[in-house]
Amino acid sequence: MPKSTKSVPALSVPALPSEEMIPEELALEVRKMAHDLSNALEIIVQTSYLLSTVELKEPASDWLKMLDGGVEKALDINALLRDYIKKHTAR
Repeated sequence: MPKSTKSVPALSVPALPSEEMIPEELALEVRKMAHDLSNALEIIVQTSYLLSTVELKEPASDWLKMLDGGVEKALDINALLRDYIKKHTAR
C-alpha cells in the first residue's frame, strides 16, 4: 500500500473568548474522558514500544510506523484537550 503524501495540518483547539468558561459539571465529565483516553493511549504506546523491540518483517514494520504516527497524533489531541479544559475552567 503506498504511503500517503498528504500533509497533516497543525492541531489546534478553537479558543473561547477569555471570559467564557466551561461549566464545571461539563468540565468534570470531559476531564474524566480525557483521563480515560490517556489510560487507553498508554496501553497502545507500551504495546507499540514492545513491538519495536522485536524484528518485524515487511510490511509489519511499516504498519508499526503508521501506528506510532497515529498514536502521536492522538497524544497531541489529548494534550490539547486537557490544556483547553484547564484554561477554560475556574479551578
